[in-house]
Amino acid sequence: MQQQGQTDQERQADASFFGQPRGLSTLFFTEMWERFSYYGMRAILLYYIYFSVSKGGLGFPQSTAASIMAIYGSLVYLSSVIGGFVSDRIWGSRKTVFYGGVLIMLGHIALSLPMGAVALFASIALIVIGTGLLKPNISEMVGGLYTESDLRRDSGFTIFVFGINLGSFVAPILVGKLGMDVNFHLGFSLAAIGMFFGLLQYYLGGKKHLPSSSLYPSDPLEPDDAKKLSVRVGIGVVIFGLVLLLLAFMGALNIDNFISLLSVIAIATPVVYFIMMISSKKVTSTERSRVIAYIPLFIAAAVFWAIEEQGSVVLALFAQDQTNNNLGFFNIPAAWYQSLNPFFIMLYTPLFAWLWTKLGKKQPSSPGKFSIGMVIAGLSYLFMVIPVMLFGTSAKVSPLWLIGSWAIVEIAELLISPIGLSVTTKLAPKSFESQMMSMWFLADSAGQAVNSQIVKFYTPGNEANYFTIVGLVAIVAGIVLFMLIKPIKRLMEGVN
Repeated sequence: MQQQGQTDQERQADASFFGQPRGLSTLFFTEMWERFSYYGMRAILLYYIYFSVSKGGLGFPQSTAASIMAIYGSLVYLSSVIGGFVSDRIWGSRKTVFYGGVLIMLGHIALSLPMGAVALFASIALIVIGTGLLKPNISEMVGGLYTESDLRRDSGFTIFVFGINLGSFVAPILVGKLGMDVNFHLGFSLAAIGMFFGLLQYYLGGKKHLPSSSLYPSDPLEPDDAKKLSVRVGIGVVIFGLVLLLLAFMGALNIDNFISLLSVIAIATPVVYFIMMISSKKVTSTERSRVIAYIPLFIAAAVFWAIEEQGSVVLALFAQDQTNNNLGFFNIPAAWYQSLNPFFIMLYTPLFAWLWTKLGKKQPSSPGKFSIGMVIAGLSYLFMVIPVMLFGTSAKVSPLWLIGSWAIVEIAELLISPIGLSVTTKLAPKSFESQMMSMWFLADSAGQAVNSQIVKFYTPGNEANYFTIVGLVAIVAGIVLFMLIKPIKRLMEGVN
């Protein structure tokens, strides 16, 4: 991967991809294929875990399967801490993304093999580490295509997010149909093939169109730092091992308690990271103020992702158990509903791109967009209370209810996700560029860690209470954030 890339002068003048730098094309298609593989796998994984063995599944209890899905998603984004550090201090972003993609592909290959729970947990480990290496760094590389004053940055991230959703839209349809109607393992094989295409695109396009700076770490690890890191990692591993031994000694080492332990780690990690960045001597006073401004945005994002990511768990269960998928002439595979998220993102993206361009400097600030998005996300769950109250918990309702809920929450996502990616790169301290991008993904991790505990309360007969409480929490959080907009903007020190 030691290829040359564009110089700073070349990338600043580059507008060959629909007015954007050509490197955006490489990252667009790489991420599109990576998301195809991930969301294709995720569309059928819940059903694979809890469907009976006679139906080709593993036969886990449904509540356990839901918790596994949530903590899996949490770990995927938690591992972005590793990816950010490895990129900043050891390999540089270009190599880190490539090796991450290789691990992801191997993870999907493991799932494609009929080896039961062993292959499931091996796959989780490979994809968790691989995605952690790839996700924060490919997004940081998008930011690296632009100068700080380049007005194309927000629209570039919007186009990048569109690529994510293009892959995510196609995947549940193809992988879902093959996996649920033919064989789960064939579906996982298709996900592996998708990641292979992503790696091919990245390798060939990266050496021509990505900045040469992406080949090198921004803050190379010094020998003394490496020694300190080894000690800290060793201490962490020992403590984790001792906790597991204690649980085993108490007879409490089971999958539910293990998931709870991982949830605590996922929530504690961003807290430690914020403390580390704010107290670092490498961070200037202006950068420190911007990091502090980022904290309420981080919390808001965590609450939002807790709702949005439940689409692959709670709404997936609703799609299978409480939705009338028989249209008479055709039966809708439950996995297909996972395409609604990216479908609405692609539908709305041109409208939002036009809106932000039209409004220009009159558009809401990043915190303002976040607060509006939070309220809308909460409304998407209050919307799901209606069919449960009207028809009861045992009736199978029209697919239009799920479609409506996703249509609402994706408005919120376009107010939060691309804006969050962009503002993260703008608020990042120079010495923590990739690691600050990891913080954006840690918000998703923390949200899903909470999910791993609360999805257990989504039980037959409790659906209305569940949707109501979660929806109201998001709305209240959005109102609180709205009240904090002015102090947050002051702390952002000129960043909007």
